[in-house]
Amino acid sequence: DLAITFITAFLWLVSTFAWAKALADIKISTGASIIPGIESCKAPGTACHFDSVTSMGTLNVSVVFGLINMILWGGNIWFVYKDTNLHN
Repeated sequence: DLAITFITAFLWLVSTFAWAKALADIKISTGASIIPGIESCKAPGTACHFDSVTSMGTLNVSVVFGLINMILWGGNIWFVYKDTNLHN
């Protein structure tokens, strides 16, 4: 049980960080900084303007909940460890 709990907590941590990195990449790829890289916006006589992006607040909350869940799994490691023979 201890090994499975530890592995689950570790994998949760890794997946939360992977999701946070993917979310950061999504924000960069959909932000105003992409306008200079669009070829059709470089044509003479054209003007490209960045209007808006959909709110990503719920995605930010999902990263926070992922970190909170990892903390809960970390706490579970302690309680499972206390139930083993390794703890005297």
